[in-house]
Amino acid sequence: MSELNRVDTTLLEVIAGMKDGKAEGAFNIRKDSGCAGRVNTENVTITTKTDKPGIDIRFVPGCKDSCHIPVIITESGLRETVYNDFYVGEDSDVTIIAGCGIHNCGKATSRHDGVHTFHVGKNAKVKYVERHYGEGDGEGKKIMNPETIVFLEDGASMEMETTQIKGVDDTHRVTKAVLGEKSDLVVREKIYTSGTQQASTEFSVDMNGKDCRAD
Repeated sequence: MSELNRVDTTLLEVIAGMKDGKAEGAFNIRKDSGCAGRVNTENVTITTKTDKPGIDIRFVPGCKDSCHIPVIITESGLRETVYNDFYVGEDSDVTIIAGCGIHNCGKATSRHDGVHTFHVGKNAKVKYVERHYGEGDGEGKKIMNPETIVFLEDGASMEMETTQIKGVDDTHRVTKAVLGEKSDLVVREKIYTSGTQQASTEFSVDMNGKDCRAD
């Protein structure tokens, strides 16, 4: 595990509210394609994937917990694609804080593509908060392309609050969902751009279950 410096802790506070790189409950900090910190709890287990970059996060049924899984990049020219899978047990009520911060002071492009897949069990509730942020006085671009895939079982609900704060030069955002019976999906997405920055976003929701809702 790598150590955190002041640039790292500043990024973590902006994107995940983690003061001094710490948080209550389970968390995993990804820094420059490595792990800079991880804590598991009785109800939340985080494990490293063995077949591709990323982690698996599992919440036991019936738990009421939170988890932080931020990503930071401070190495100019680093490009990565990361796959994170969430398994939320039935009747759970959980909050997940994610986000990506890039500090690029070089000439090369730094890029993070993240694929987050949520498997939400019956009658479980998830609040997902994701913040993206870029900074640095270099010429290199800061690019983030998030893809979020959601599977809601019967009676499950998920509220997504996704925000691109500033400093991201280029982004293409994709959100896909499949809804079960009486499930409920709410998405609130805010994207800020300035100057020559570009952003696009697309949504695809399959409302397969009877009496399901999407907002």
